[in-house]
Amino acid sequence: MTTESEHQDAYREDFLGPGYEVRALPLRPDDEGQVVATLVRSAVPGGSRRAVLYVHGFVDYFFQTNLAEAWREAGFDFYALDLRKYGRSLGEHQTPNYVTSLEDYDEELDEAARIIREDEGHDVLVVMGHSTGGLITSLWAHRWRGRGIVDALVLNSPWFDLNASLFQRTLGTAAVHRIGTLKPRTVVGKLGTSYGRYLHRETGGDWDYNLAWKPHGGFPVVAGWLRTIRAGHALLNRGLAIDCPVFVACSDATSNPVREPERISSTDVVLNVDHIAGRAPRLGRHVTLVRIEGGIHDLALSPQPARSRFFDELARWRDAYVPEARATS
Repeated sequence: MTTESEHQDAYREDFLGPGYEVRALPLRPDDEGQVVATLVRSAVPGGSRRAVLYVHGFVDYFFQTNLAEAWREAGFDFYALDLRKYGRSLGEHQTPNYVTSLEDYDEELDEAARIIREDEGHDVLVVMGHSTGGLITSLWAHRWRGRGIVDALVLNSPWFDLNASLFQRTLGTAAVHRIGTLKPRTVVGKLGTSYGRYLHRETGGDWDYNLAWKPHGGFPVVAGWLRTIRAGHALLNRGLAIDCPVFVACSDATSNPVREPERISSTDVVLNVDHIAGRAPRLGRHVTLVRIEGGIHDLALSPQPARSRFFDELARWRDAYVPEARATS
């Protein structure tokens, strides 16, 4: 069993600066070699017995310190995972962001939850996922139902379906399945640059982050990865049985950044928010849906006043549904 001193030695200061610590989580190697995930920690003064674990989206990693601050101000210790082959966890020998099963992420999610609950003594665990992280954590919480691991689930613009035509979501998915099975690293798409350029400080945005880990145009979308995502979408579409309270938040509108560049600062230009709203009830029996007027894809990075609306709605839900820590004897 890990002692407290050994556990504390596993952390080092993160590049985000004082108040942020990081540790590597060694994982089973895959066909590309060594694999790790990275756990970031930011604790409230004196510590807490309630914690939140944040999971980022596609072409992303944890840098949203304003999100961590909001949770700490509410009395939660904050943790974030950089999943395998993302951000802090991405190795030079690896295909960025690549997996062939969303269940592969169970290894780092399970270990992070074990550390937070068993090693660091938290009674309450809130899991929060953004975009692809929202899909991953929804499926993980569904698999963990009935075991008391996840006390509440927060989804920030979760990716529940392709933002594409019906043809692409049906026949296109069938084609991706075949290609992804036979030639999984075949490039089948790419991301636009508009959203990233809008966000980043160097191109007029409000946020600073590592463009090697979150480039404006993303990384190439390969068939094996997209096949994996579509399998997750299909599973969610059939209905999940998540047994904890779920908070789902998204913008009130979607737009196309090429046709409507003036709306990029007040709409989701990545996902179709009607897909999110329509599929939210399929997560479980206790789901709260909030549409944020003027919100963008990552609601925590929205311009004001939409960002405050998101945090206010999240706080209202959190105070109503997230349990308090157990009383000590």
